[in-house]
Amino acid sequence: MTILMILLAVLGGATLSVQAAINGRLGGQVGVLKCAFLTFSVGALVTALLILYFEPKQAVTLLDVPKWQLLGAMLGVPYIVIMVIAVQRIGAGVATVAVIFGQLAMSMLIDNFGWLNNASIVFSPTRFAAVVCLAIALYFIYTSQKSASS
Repeated sequence: MTILMILLAVLGGATLSVQAAINGRLGGQVGVLKCAFLTFSVGALVTALLILYFEPKQAVTLLDVPKWQLLGAMLGVPYIVIMVIAVQRIGAGVATVAVIFGQLAMSMLIDNFGWLNNASIVFSPTRFAAVVCLAIALYFIYTSQKSASS
């Protein structure tokens, strides 16, 4: 089951890269905020249909959860807007690796300190090495792109 979840997460990451590339082009033509609005509008419609047809009844509603948990819904907005802008300027590859670096660094802090009611997973030398490797990858992808365009 763990391998399946990892594969699904990789697939999710791949779809985010495709979305970033498409939204970068769309945002350049119609505007960043209109592109973001379209993304969230279509996403809301599709999700509403999925809820209507497939979501089992839950004992707790969105109105019952602690209000800080609703913040997660708002955090997608800066991501979409930033990616639409960034992909136009630095390309999908650099923007995506930069996002993954930010995700990895923040997730390591969340894990280490057990923030947001998550289980604590200690920041180990192996985890530090992973962050460093990704930072190096970001550097190489960025510099190879700069030298290729020169």
